[in-house]
Amino acid sequence: MPVSVADVRAVAMGLPRTTEGLVQGRVKFYVGRIVYVAFSRDEALMGFAFPREFREAAVASAPHKFVMPTGGDLRYKWLVVRTAAIDVPEMRELIVDAWSMVVPQKVIDAYVAETSGST
Repeated sequence: MPVSVADVRAVAMGLPRTTEGLVQGRVKFYVGRIVYVAFSRDEALMGFAFPREFREAAVASAPHKFVMPTGGDLRYKWLVVRTAAIDVPEMRELIVDAWSMVVPQKVIDAYVAETSGST
């Protein structure tokens, strides 16, 4: 079963400073004005913040899963994943890593301290 917007929402909205928006029929998750996760209109693809220097390696290692961004998204630190190719635990890792690229370190530290105390 592909990862759904509801699955991602459950993770993303639990991350500090995250807001959700709908832009031209596409669900996006933000910290401030920075998008760190965005779905295609059909929700088959999910773009997320990802280090530019590692994205070619990610696509080469799992072409059934990852897709290079297109057009203007190539200039950003961004990668695309097929939602049908990942499970919820992997999605959680991708979302938290993407979020950590757009928030200050002190917010990450506070989140880690809070979540590690509850496990």
